[in-house]
Amino acid sequence: MSNRPNVLWIMADQLRFDYLSCYGHPHLHTPHIDALAQRGVRFTNAYVQSPVCGPSRMSAYTGRYVHSHGSTWNGMPLRIGEPTLGDHLREAGSRAVLVGKTHMKADAEGMAWLGIDPNSEIGVRRAECGFELFERDDGLHPDSARQSWSAYDDYLVAHGYSSDNPWGDFANSGVDADGELLSAWLLKNSRLAANVPEEHSETAYMTNRAMDFMQAAQKDGQPWVCHLSYIKPHWPYIVPAPYHDMYDERHIIDPVRSDLERATDHPLMQAYLNARVCRSFARDHVRDHVIPAYMGLIKQLDDNLGRMFQWMTDTGVAENTIIAFTSDHGDYMGDHWMGDKDFYHDVAVKVPLILYDPRPQANATRGLVSDALVEMIDLAPTFLSAVGAVPKPHVLEGRDLTPILHGAKGFSRQYAISEHDYHWSEMARSLGVPQEHAHTKMIFDGRWKYIRCETFRPILFDLETDPQELTDLGASDLPEHQAVRARMEGALLDWATRHHTRITATPQVLEGQKVAADVGILIGFWDEQEYEAETGKPFDSLKPVGRPN
Repeated sequence: MSNRPNVLWIMADQLRFDYLSCYGHPHLHTPHIDALAQRGVRFTNAYVQSPVCGPSRMSAYTGRYVHSHGSTWNGMPLRIGEPTLGDHLREAGSRAVLVGKTHMKADAEGMAWLGIDPNSEIGVRRAECGFELFERDDGLHPDSARQSWSAYDDYLVAHGYSSDNPWGDFANSGVDADGELLSAWLLKNSRLAANVPEEHSETAYMTNRAMDFMQAAQKDGQPWVCHLSYIKPHWPYIVPAPYHDMYDERHIIDPVRSDLERATDHPLMQAYLNARVCRSFARDHVRDHVIPAYMGLIKQLDDNLGRMFQWMTDTGVAENTIIAFTSDHGDYMGDHWMGDKDFYHDVAVKVPLILYDPRPQANATRGLVSDALVEMIDLAPTFLSAVGAVPKPHVLEGRDLTPILHGAKGFSRQYAISEHDYHWSEMARSLGVPQEHAHTKMIFDGRWKYIRCETFRPILFDLETDPQELTDLGASDLPEHQAVRARMEGALLDWATRHHTRITATPQVLEGQKVAADVGILIGFWDEQEYEAETGKPFDSLKPVGRPN
């Protein structure tokens, strides 16, 4: 086996960690993902750096916190010059290939300022988050500002599903008993079968494209990291037959919520609860319509992954391929009276993370369940370590997970950090919070989850005594809670004031930094004797050498 394995990095958009049977769901059985966990390491405390798609992914693709890369919300460009995993991989002789979604928004203004042609090789790489595109598809097309007509639309048309919007009319709509086309954008239609056969759905299509890439990559022999990024189970919530009616109300877990949460005195939390998506998912009949479709999408994903894993085994690709499986964030589904994502309860900010390493060094940890506190930004240095790249701790803020995979010491973390910019939202509008103050930060130490809310009091949960996060201790006057809040605020300040943008501080640059006096710059010396006493050098050594004739 080669010392430089390939990496298949699977990300499912908006997949809750607890909607997999290996993470404890009692009704949704995901045997293929479970089998991957049995062959690798399953992490139970993996946190994303933002509970919303764009910034979470930008952190994953740069290995850096949102505070560092600056892409704070969907549609916020990742600034030109921000190094990505793809850049680091290419330096190490490995390809970084995309199949699916990124949510990347190019810094067009920055490229124009530097005179970079967006159609040039470097311009395209900058626009695609450093990835080499095999196929990009962010969903929401072809009538969305985010994405126009796509290869998937062409695919649907080629298979007889033709319209002005094949993605919307077939993959994301259903047909009622009267033959009327009904959009899955409306939650009441979630229980319908998608208007496309399963084999032509988004999930099946992207699985096929990943296999197409891996088959082609076998021929050139160059190491690769392939990011297979699924659009589902993200909304619109609709799934093709037979998955649309596999689950019903009998399989829906009761929501995690309390009346005290609704009675909160926290203005920001009240604004969240009053937002449309939260008011909607707080209604049981909405949950009853959406959750069976959400579960069906996950079951479909598991079946397609099983199909791909078997193909990888049959073709020999699996022998030398690390597989990472995760999500960019979760989905409230009515828990805490909320919907969608955008805040920091575990159902939104904690994600599944499974890492399978085929190398013999990982044999001792197969089937391990690790409760180590890990972050999504840890994947970038882990992948770079796998392909033999030189570590870049001055750029990458994540930490290599290889010691955990190989049963060695060397990995530890005291806190996980997540951030959210809600300036775009109903919450900011209803509260009148200006853009510069409309942001929150979470710091979690494995027990205490502290959320700093600019202009408002903090929120605090104790997951040891309140694992469902139902009781906000942010205003508690108990000395213990006051002390925890002070400690966590101090830890957050310490994190925020570290170097986050000093990415040019390579080891070579740092080694070249000299005390001023060592390079002949004399600041504050009174006389020759003082200089010689402090430096141990004769002052005459600083005298210029005469020029030769």
